[in-house]
Amino acid sequence: MNAATLGGRPGSGRQRVMITPEGLALPIALASRGSRAGALILDVMIIVFGLIAFQLLITWIAGGLLEDTAFDPSTAPRGAQEFLQILLVIVVFLAWYGYFLAQELGPRGATLGKRVVGIRIAARSGGRLAPEAVIARNLLRDIELFYPLIIIVVLLIANAGGEEIGPLPWVAAGWFGLFLLFPFFNRDALRAGDIIAGTWVVETPRTRLAATLSTEGAAARGASDVTGARYDFGEAELAVYGEKELQTLERMLRESPPEALAAVQATICRKIGWEPGAGDERAFLEAFYAQLRAKLEGDMRFGKRKADKFS
Repeated sequence: MNAATLGGRPGSGRQRVMITPEGLALPIALASRGSRAGALILDVMIIVFGLIAFQLLITWIAGGLLEDTAFDPSTAPRGAQEFLQILLVIVVFLAWYGYFLAQELGPRGATLGKRVVGIRIAARSGGRLAPEAVIARNLLRDIELFYPLIIIVVLLIANAGGEEIGPLPWVAAGWFGLFLLFPFFNRDALRAGDIIAGTWVVETPRTRLAATLSTEGAAARGASDVTGARYDFGEAELAVYGEKELQTLERMLRESPPEALAAVQATICRKIGWEPGAGDERAFLEAFYAQLRAKLEGDMRFGKRKADKFS
């Protein structure tokens, strides 16, 4: 149940079609430009307020606890003060890049801001997110947006101090505006970092597991209406998939035609080492869905989550 290629029809808005390796077409939705902007604003606010809180804490510790002691920062030698400044720069660097990299390289592929608005990054190839892709898109974001903003602010401060700055602010503003509007110049709302890294941002499927399919079909009756067969899967067989695949399977059971279900059954059978039969695909998939769901929910009660088959 891994995407291989992705496409869509012209004029289809944010809706796209995911073509799986089995040749099945699954609908997905690209994240809106507004939700991406909102997520970035939330992330920047979290980092900035976190750094402010850290600096206030250090200032309180230094001023309230170390004052009039041998460790009083105000009486420290110049070399020690410079060391503290360098340490602060390192903390800011680690907070800025570590915040994005640590979360986007995780199984959810999303920062706190993205999770709040319900989006995540994904590889356009359909494979797993590579570390180099996440690093590339985050480095490019600084070049696209934050560096020109910093240059503009520095030049304006210099101009306020009476220095001649010439046309440089306009150049930086053009640089910023070009990359800011870049997602509006392509139908998939890709920014330059997405193009370089081979990623895009999609809406996240709901994380709550559906409650109805477990009480329908073969899952409720315990056996197939067509063949009378009962399907029981072991721990190792259910361990090959996670919540993401469960949600995909649920959607296909609700929406897909019989021929698509047959292809999904064949894929699952190859994964778990079963010999796929014919004519009883829905019962097989309903039973697999119900037992996989029960396993995942049982693991959740003990604090264990399996986001997808890679987890």
